[in-house]
Amino acid sequence: MPRPYTLIAAQLADRLRSADQPPNTEIRMRWVVDALWETLHSTGVSWVGFYLLEGTELVLGPMRNKPACSPIGLHGACGHALLNRTPLIVGDVRTLGANYIACDPRDLSEVVLPLIATDGSCTGVLDLDSHTANSFDGSDVDGLRRVLRTVVLTQE
Repeated sequence: MPRPYTLIAAQLADRLRSADQPPNTEIRMRWVVDALWETLHSTGVSWVGFYLLEGTELVLGPMRNKPACSPIGLHGACGHALLNRTPLIVGDVRTLGANYIACDPRDLSEVVLPLIATDGSCTGVLDLDSHTANSFDGSDVDGLRRVLRTVVLTQE
């Protein structure tokens, strides 16, 4: 069953339009995390959050559900998506071996989208995890990209 990204994007667009003043990046990230968590937790999403690039590491930004590793290096799934500036779907994280950064050993799949700034740089990633293998596919990438574009967190 497809996840309701169009609805999430519409709700965020309404929230953005009704804001008294333009919200900063951290507030927009918090809105995204909260909207995704509240809507997608029941669809098998076990964690949602942002990692932001600081030097040669990714540092945890707004997130929902459980604590996460921070800082993390650029060798894991999040680092791969950031360095390659392309979304990454991992159907079974156990296939990543030593390159996988296991914050929650129950997680079996993940989807990561890079945050591309207007100057073309990659400033961080949006990361969603699931305790179910193969929980994410291309429709999640498309939907999450729509959500991020709606609140101007990526130019991709």
